[in-house]
Amino acid sequence: MAIPSTKDELLGAINSSFDKLIKDLRAVPLSLVDDPGLEGHAKGTQMSVANLTAYLVGWNELVLKWLERDAAGQPVDFPETGFKWNELGRLAQKFYRDYEAVPYPRLVERLAEAKARIVAVIEGRSNDELYGRAWYEKWTMGRMIQFNTSSPYANARGRVRKWLKTNGVAKTS
Repeated sequence: MAIPSTKDELLGAINSSFDKLIKDLRAVPLSLVDDPGLEGHAKGTQMSVANLTAYLVGWNELVLKWLERDAAGQPVDFPETGFKWNELGRLAQKFYRDYEAVPYPRLVERLAEAKARIVAVIEGRSNDELYGRAWYEKWTMGRMIQFNTSSPYANARGRVRKWLKTNGVAKTS
C-alpha cells in the first residue's frame, strides 16, 4: 500500500490494516495469548501476542495523547515523556508492563476503542491540518499518525499470522 498523503488515504490505510489485524488477534486462542513466541520489540527479547497487543494499545493511546495535547495548544513530548526515539525498546517494555493485568479480550477491545478515537480525531481535521505543514520536525501530523497506527498494524498482522501458522492455529481470511 502506498504511503498516505491525504486524509482519505490515511483513513483508508488505518481502517484496512486494522480490520485485517483485528481478525487475526481474535483468532488467537486465549490459552496461548501469553506464550512468549514472538520476537520482542527490544533486541534479544521475546514477547507474547498479549504483549504485542499491549504495545499497539500503548502506541495508539500515546498518539491520542499527542493529538489531545496539540488540540489544547500544549507542547507534545515526542515520543513520550522520559523517552527518546532511540529508546523505543524500553518504551515497548513499559507498554507491556502497563497492560499486563488487563485480560486479553479487554486489550483487544481497548485497541479497537483507541483506533476508533484516532479515526474520529482524523475525521475532525482538515486535509491541510493533517498534511499541509510539518508537525514534528519534518513530519506532518498525518504521517506521524500513520507511522504509529497503520504501519504497526500491518507489521503486527504479519507477526501474528506467522505465529498462528507456527502454532497450528487456523488462519483467518
